[in-house]
Amino acid sequence: MSKSLTIRKGDRVKVITGKDKGKESRVLRVYPHRERLVVEHVNMIKKHQRATQRQPKGGILEIEGTIHASNVMLVCPGCGQATRVGRRREGGNRVRVCKKCGTDIDK
Repeated sequence: MSKSLTIRKGDRVKVITGKDKGKESRVLRVYPHRERLVVEHVNMIKKHQRATQRQPKGGILEIEGTIHASNVMLVCPGCGQATRVGRRREGGNRVRVCKKCGTDIDK
């Protein structure tokens, strides 16, 4: 069974808990089956990379780790505030709706 998240790739989100609380950034990847997201410049982890032909230097890289979807809130493009997301049917398609201002998030 596939899960459905209210947050999608490219959305702006605000971190509401954890060490990066208060940061606002863009979603890079979504893993709905694990309910986790990769958010730009949030939950940075160090990865030890072996030298390869593509990356001859190797060394220690800093990359974004995953964060649970419940630890972020979507930032509404209309009102600019972190908000919960509602859903509405529009001609057979589901449209995400801001709970604070009522505007459509999906264009």
